[in-house]
Amino acid sequence: MATRDLQTPSYVLGALTATGGIIGFLKTRSLPSIVAGCTVGLLYGLGGYRIQNREPYGVELSLLASAVLGGSAIPRAIRLRKPVPVLLSLLSAFGLFTFGNEFRRNLQI
Repeated sequence: MATRDLQTPSYVLGALTATGGIIGFLKTRSLPSIVAGCTVGLLYGLGGYRIQNREPYGVELSLLASAVLGGSAIPRAIRLRKPVPVLLSLLSAFGLFTFGNEFRRNLQI
């Protein structure tokens, strides 16, 4: 997948994480849910925007968002075994794989 093709996954992951944070807040009034979801969603969105415009650090921002999401979701998924943390863990794993491979590929050029 070419770097320019990575804008769509970045935007989709951004929308999913931001929407999830908002839903988490509406269901439980959890301020950390909305702050974390929207912050990670913003990182993905900014990464997608920078990828789309061929600006530097787009892939890196999306990779950072995936690492932050995974760092919070994966331990909760292992501990709680509930659907939301498991889904967030899968989204972060997809992002880590997708953007990590592109980051690694760019290092070899």
